[in-house]
Amino acid sequence: MLSVFAAMRMGQTVRVLVRRACVSAVVLMTPFAPFTSLCRGESEGPVAEAHERLKRGTIEVGAAVGYWQAVSAPFHAYSANRSAVFIMPRIGMILTDELKAGMLSGNLQAYLEPVFAQFTQPNSAQLAGGSVVLKYNFVSFGRWIPFWEAGAGLSWMNLVFPTIPEESEQVNFLLQTGPGVQFLLTPEVSLTAGVRWSHISDADIGERNAGLNAVMPYVGVSWFLPR
Repeated sequence: MLSVFAAMRMGQTVRVLVRRACVSAVVLMTPFAPFTSLCRGESEGPVAEAHERLKRGTIEVGAAVGYWQAVSAPFHAYSANRSAVFIMPRIGMILTDELKAGMLSGNLQAYLEPVFAQFTQPNSAQLAGGSVVLKYNFVSFGRWIPFWEAGAGLSWMNLVFPTIPEESEQVNFLLQTGPGVQFLLTPEVSLTAGVRWSHISDADIGERNAGLNAVMPYVGVSWFLPR
């Protein structure tokens, strides 16, 4: 009996220490202070569902990181040996009230997305630019927010001919589209995961314009600011 009692007391002590360490670590990381309530295992109130939180005028600020991998099919590209890590901060706004359509109910969002990329294949190179992205949020799934987004913008990169045969111009158009999902951790904080189809080309401005086509899975975090 004593050994059982001692084990129970030790278990309680470990749980208390872990809980205090978690709270202390999160409080010290001030940019992530909204996660404190999650570490305490407590809640200051029910987390708002998507249709309650994503209202017209709500501001979203966030960032994502993705792995950009070129593909050769179905466009018969020269090579799929083009890879890069993309960093994508963003700021945007919900533009519409909820558009009622049953399970497809949602709202339209627009945001600006600067982009910075480091190519690792076929050699070291850089890309910088930005896009305007339109996003439709499906808000009928509680704290889960499936979405589809599409964007267009301009980019500069130094991965061009003769390093690769596809592009001869450093200034290119950047087109992208794809699905994703967000999950509301708190009324202010969400995690994001998605995948995009990406196309980079100079629209036949230069002598070479085979274009670069890629698939880019990405993850990110966002903060929703009150209106």
